[in-house]
Amino acid sequence: MYVDFDGTVTLGDTTDAILERFASAAWQTIEEQWVAGHIGSRDCLARQIGLLRVSPEVLDDFVGAVEFDRDFPAFVTLCRDHGVPITVVSDGLDRVASAVLERAGVNAPLIANHLEWLGDDRWRLSFPHARGDCRSAAGNCKCVALADDSETISILIGDGRSDICAAESANLVLAKGILAEHCQSVGLPFITFTDFAGATSLLADWIGAQKRRDHVPRSTEVPIHAPSTA
Repeated sequence: MYVDFDGTVTLGDTTDAILERFASAAWQTIEEQWVAGHIGSRDCLARQIGLLRVSPEVLDDFVGAVEFDRDFPAFVTLCRDHGVPITVVSDGLDRVASAVLERAGVNAPLIANHLEWLGDDRWRLSFPHARGDCRSAAGNCKCVALADDSETISILIGDGRSDICAAESANLVLAKGILAEHCQSVGLPFITFTDFAGATSLLADWIGAQKRRDHVPRSTEVPIHAPSTA
């Protein structure tokens, strides 16, 4: 199970919120270049983070007010109760995602770009999970995580552009926002969700269907199989 962070776990895009508060207006020009397809997200993010002017203490205080989906912890619990490993995958900032997940009481593997403090109020972003042949030129190529998955089925939950390539290789996709629009436009099977209350209900129903189909006793861990439809 792979879950996007910004706009999925959180109620908004944390990177945009940080840039709006602590970067010069030039970040928006860079954003426009990315939206237009002139640059990839890796180049976009690196240049934008270079514009940040904020101390670690002030940044952390700001992140402490970031709102997250309050039903996400229950979703994580459901996954773990049924033996479904969950990883948070983000094309955003590891420092931010780690802090929000800790506040939510969620201890899960995190794959994200690395935000490095350079001293004073300066920052740099590095990309330990990038790859040169990423079709979306993302900082964090989510396709790699799914390709390395040894599970019978890979499940992706997301909402944005950084999830599009990964959705094409996932066995089951729960989508909203731009990701849902993309799946709809290209005919990629997906299940629509709006929040983790809905996602938890959908996943519980799907797990129940797998149990009934495979005649698995309730006390047995549920094997994950690809659904016939999404």
